[in-house]
Amino acid sequence: MDEKTYQTDFGEIHYWINHNSPNDVELIFLPGLTADHRLFNKQIEYFENKYTVFVWDAPGHNKSWPFDLSFSLMDKAKWLDEILSLNGLNNPIIIGQSMGGYIGQVYSQLFPNKIKGFVSIDSAPLQRDYMTLIEIWLLKRMGTIYRYWPWKSLLKLGTNNVATSDYGRKLMYDIMMTYDGDKERYSQLVGHGYKIIANALEANKHYEIKCPALLICGEKDHAGSCIRYNKNWHKKTKIPLYWIENAGHNSNTDKPNEINHIIKEFIDNI
Repeated sequence: MDEKTYQTDFGEIHYWINHNSPNDVELIFLPGLTADHRLFNKQIEYFENKYTVFVWDAPGHNKSWPFDLSFSLMDKAKWLDEILSLNGLNNPIIIGQSMGGYIGQVYSQLFPNKIKGFVSIDSAPLQRDYMTLIEIWLLKRMGTIYRYWPWKSLLKLGTNNVATSDYGRKLMYDIMMTYDGDKERYSQLVGHGYKIIANALEANKHYEIKCPALLICGEKDHAGSCIRYNKNWHKKTKIPLYWIENAGHNSNTDKPNEINHIIKEFIDNI
């Protein structure tokens, strides 16, 4: 995997990509809010010698800092497309965990003729009717809540509540330690992330997934109402839904072999 950078007016984005794929399959891995490229280490390890693989530190995250946190989800999807186009990736299969799944839906809204496939891992639908008014109200205020939350408590919550496995928890602990000593930056990142999700919801766009798609959710995903969202998402759209036993919000780190097998099967059937 080669590390590269892309300059925007808001800051520099770091990403990793290989170009030794024997075929035209392009896997785009998008980590969730506060996580970084390391979240998909087990997926990169499995897929990098089979397909073209891309992963980034999303704007404001880890190496993609400093970054002006005044952008929207639409901006992120547009920057992603610019980076992919620059590297000759024009038919991406987007695999997004949590926030990464929201970006994938916006990408599908903006570039429906480009996206070849979409896999949501512990994410949720962006359509307005899935979420209550109080949930959107809370999303806009999460930055303030996190700002007054003690760091040690956040660190414990952010590692134990998103994963069930020792590997998943240790990985998230290491990722969160990126922000150790700078809780203000962490709080701003969280607050901004939730706010742009709320803004995208209130935009009330279709966010229709027209390409082949797949939903994955850990049975022990206790981040917000992900389990409820995925049940309703599957019921309304009929997009296939895989429940991952004994896995949390970062189910791809709790059950990487199972997730890799599901993704591989999905690719083979597109």
